[in-house]
Amino acid sequence: MKKNYKNKKVQISNNGLSPTNTVTTFNHLGEEKKSKVAGELPLTIKINDLEIVTLMTLGTRPEELTLGYLRNQSIIENINDIVSVDVRWDIGISNVIAKNFNQELITKKLSKKTITTGCGQGTMYGSALEKLYDSNLPNIKIKKSQIFNLLAKITKYNDIYKEAGAVHGCALCNISDVVEFVEDVGRHNAADTLSGIMWLNNLCGEEYIFYTTGRLTSEIIMKTKNMNIPIIISRSGVTNMGIELAKDLNVTMIARSKQRSFIIYNNKSNIIFD
Repeated sequence: MKKNYKNKKVQISNNGLSPTNTVTTFNHLGEEKKSKVAGELPLTIKINDLEIVTLMTLGTRPEELTLGYLRNQSIIENINDIVSVDVRWDIGISNVIAKNFNQELITKKLSKKTITTGCGQGTMYGSALEKLYDSNLPNIKIKKSQIFNLLAKITKYNDIYKEAGAVHGCALCNISDVVEFVEDVGRHNAADTLSGIMWLNNLCGEEYIFYTTGRLTSEIIMKTKNMNIPIIISRSGVTNMGIELAKDLNVTMIARSKQRSFIIYNNKSNIIFD
């Protein structure tokens, strides 16, 4: 897939992988069949040869995942400081070249981390946590009918999950449609990939809605805030800390969503019951 983003200054490779592999399996009758399984590979992000983290990923959009991770962790705060992102799967490296890069400062940021409930093992660095309360998200209204309309449209996605399972999906939506849908082995990776896409397209988060198939934990609420998205919808459940953080940051939090029902966990006043 050709990359065509509004930000033309960042040079990015185009080395996404196929999301599934074919393996030989046997059904309950002992009959041989071919099955699709989700891919999973390690990708180590480096900035100017400084190792930042190793992520386990499908690898379908590794460049966008790299950018979104750096953005959501507040490791690099200005996309104009990034010169290039070059992914090489033969060595499992996503190499970022950056300017105005203070290695000592970044190393200090990386020393403060919190292990989260992300699929596999998520991490949030102190630099991202410190920025959370700089500002609150705005109160954006959404109609009940618009929520149900988006939920109906999202059912057309989840292609990798339908084929192989073992993945989570996240969507970036506007008030009437799905703009981007990303699947990965962890919902935090899918969220970061969407963040990278937004960064490359100079998208204002306040104009969008975030959807995930995964549970709404504090980590996902943090990522939503770092993307400046005021409304989050999940088909899964929530955690207590996720609710408390949503209240602190003014995130409109909707979960346990189905075709004709959902539960509002925060900001009922932002839902118009038409």
